[in-house]
This record gives sequence, C-alpha cells and structure tokens, in this order.
Amino acid sequence: MKDPANPTSRTPEDDRLRRRIGPTIRDVARMANVSIGTVSKALNNNGSLKAETRERVIAVANALGFRPNSLAQSLHRRHSFTVGLISNDSFGRFTMPIAEGLEACLADRQIAVFMCNATDDPERERQHVEQLLGKRVDGMVITARRADRRPGLDGALRGLPVIYVFSQSDDPEAVCLLPDDEGGARMAVEHLIGLGRQRIAHITGPERFEAVRLRRDGYRQALTAAGLAEGEGYYLSGDWSEKWGYDAAARLFAHGREPPDALFCGNDQIARGAADALRERGIAVPEDVAIVGFDNWNVMTEASRPPLTSVDLNLRALGREAGRRLIAMIDGTPMRGVSRLPCTLVIRESCGAKTDTLTGTEDYA
Repeated sequence: MKDPANPTSRTPEDDRLRRRIGPTIRDVARMANVSIGTVSKALNNNGSLKAETRERVIAVANALGFRPNSLAQSLHRRHSFTVGLISNDSFGRFTMPIAEGLEACLADRQIAVFMCNATDDPERERQHVEQLLGKRVDGMVITARRADRRPGLDGALRGLPVIYVFSQSDDPEAVCLLPDDEGGARMAVEHLIGLGRQRIAHITGPERFEAVRLRRDGYRQALTAAGLAEGEGYYLSGDWSEKWGYDAAARLFAHGREPPDALFCGNDQIARGAADALRERGIAVPEDVAIVGFDNWNVMTEASRPPLTSVDLNLRALGREAGRRLIAMIDGTPMRGVSRLPCTLVIRESCGAKTDTLTGTEDYA
C-alpha cells in the first residue's frame, strides 16, 4: 500500500509490475541524461540530434533492453506495420507457402503478419476480423484451401486494404490473386504432346470446383491446338483422392478398348493412385504411359514411383506478389479485379523427359 504522505513512494506491487513491463522510455532518458523527446528522436532516427547523442541513447536503450511501445508508435504514425492473414486451410497445404512468400516480401518494409485460422466457421472468421481490426492492422490477406468464390469481407473491413490470394470474393471490385490453372494444364498437356504422346486422358476432381473446370479447359485447348481428338471416355471426373485415381486408371485400361499413352491428372494424389494401378497391371511408367500431376506437392511427387512430374502453383510467388500489391494499396494505389499468375511444370521421371522446370509465360490477366 502506498504511503499517503508520499505519493511517489513505490510498493512491492509497483516493483513487480515494473519488472513485468520492462524498462520504459523514462528510464532510458534518465540513464542517458536526456529528455524523453530526445530519446524518441534518437530511436526513431528523426529530428536534429548530434551523432554522439543519438549513439549514446541507442547504446543505453540496448543496455537496458528497452523495446518501444509499438501500439503507441502506430497511433502516432497512423500505421501499425502489421497485416492480418486469415485462412480456412487448417492443414496448411496451401496457406503456409503463401504466408512464407508474403512474409518474405513484407519483411523488407518491417511489416509483421498476424495469422489466423477460421476453419470454415463464419463466426470464428468474424471474430478474427474484429481482433485484427482492434490491433489496427494496415491491411488484410484472405486465403483458403481452394480458389473458389466466397462471400466478401470488404464491407466488414471498413475500407481497409484487403487482397484475396488463392481465394476469390463475390465482390467484383475485390483484388484477387490466383494461379493460372488453365494455363498450367495447357502447358502440361503440350509437354506430353511434345514427347510424342497422342492418346492423353484426363483424370480429375469434382466439377463443382472452378479449378477442375479450368484445368479441363486447358487440357482440351492443348489437344485441339495439336489436332488431337479426346478419346471416348478419356475425361473422368471424381474425387480428389488416390483411390479415385486408382479406380479411374483401372477403368481406362480395362480390356476391349484402346488405352491412353499418357495421363494428365487433376492433382498429385490422383496421379499417384493412377500410377499404383498401372504398376499392378504391369504397365510401365513412363515407357508405356506417361503421367503428369498438378499441385507439385512434394509429399506425393517425391514418394511416387517413379517421381511425379507435376504443375507447380507457385504459391510462394503468389504470396510475394500479394505482399507487393498490399503495400501499394496501403500506400494509396487503387486496385481491383482478378489476376492469374503463371504456373510452372516441374519435370521428373514419370513423363519420360529429363528433369527440368518449364515456366509459364502468360501475363497477368
């Protein structure tokens, strides 16, 4: 309890609180024998100070372990140097590479990322939005485990810069960054055609996903451009699973029909299942049938026998580009619309070509 006769007296509780909070700017000023304003100028590298004064203040702050109050600084500067990242990809398969690219870009501006997982729960997502707004983030990135359209958050974000990455808003004014699924599929099938394959089947996931429809369109565009016909029953849509890949390949190589000499698969899980089905039937990959997957998920591509050629979504590049655009939006540059960034083809043994990487050359749409 404080002594009423001495308002400046300190209690044990005061000392415990001080230890928990750490040294303050007043402590730095007292130890350096300067004013609080001088400490602020020295640590923020502004104002007119002698070099020796600035160096002395910084040395004292470092010796005390002083950390500036970032919230107070953000109120003063009108920027918090933080952004929020909200995802429903609880497994992290797609979000983590995007987050890595985003952080790598924002680190150059000393901007930190707060990451939140909404797990397909609108109420939880709303709570995350409110918490991030309470932290006065400078912008928001919304991502997901699939690139389909979703209700926009723009209204709830009260004019804050927001960008959707590997996700789309139903607001036509929103800024969205997506991989070029159609271009990636076209590149994969063109590669198979260039290797001399002419009977190319496509095993893919559920058509309710936009990515499935776009990859199907790219597959057919490449066949048409090369003057090749899509064989009867060569397009098979099912689940995103190894089991579906196995079952679909078994159907394609049933007796009494002309089998394909190449399989373009809608994801790497399907491709791995298809490879298992061929191996059980004594069909050699890539000698008899070449296989190309999609997503370039190392867990699948490197464990497949043989290692799987696959289209890479370039998720880290998407994250870096999202960072660049978000910085521009925070600085006041207006943006809108959907942009699709090119994919690359990572070539491994399953297609019969030498290991390499082909880069898509499409411009942003």
